[in-house]
Amino acid sequence: MDKNSWKRSAGPVHCWLVWMKAFQSASKYLYAGLAETGLCDSDFRILEALLNKGPLPVNTIGPKVNLTPGSISVAVDRLFDKGLVNRVESAEDRRVRLVSLTPKGKELIAPIFRKHADEIGRMFADATPKEVRSLETILKKIGKRAESLGSGIKPRS
Repeated sequence: MDKNSWKRSAGPVHCWLVWMKAFQSASKYLYAGLAETGLCDSDFRILEALLNKGPLPVNTIGPKVNLTPGSISVAVDRLFDKGLVNRVESAEDRRVRLVSLTPKGKELIAPIFRKHADEIGRMFADATPKEVRSLETILKKIGKRAESLGSGIKPRS
């Protein structure tokens, strides 16, 4: 086997490299669009989650947007100080603080998210709806397998 034959193979290593290059290109394109908004990535992710999911407890936002408990607290404080979110104690459990968008926060994030969704749509323009569904299914399988391998739980075959 010559030293470059793995590059031509259609195996998992080549697929991983193609996936990473596509992800890097997509990220560069999408983050450039977000940079124009003045929002940092974590603030965008939090506001987008609240826009699409509605009010959420602080401790559930972090895992949804891939932030640690300390980072989510700081970010929510920052968004609260800017008047973009409200924090209220849950009526059912006073230990839980619900975070929701203020009218100002919704007015800010709604058009930004629409533009972001349009940009994502443009990236997927060459794929058919069936191909997009297939890609989503495959990526979920890979993600679940990687998660189980990383947690030490024996993956299902």
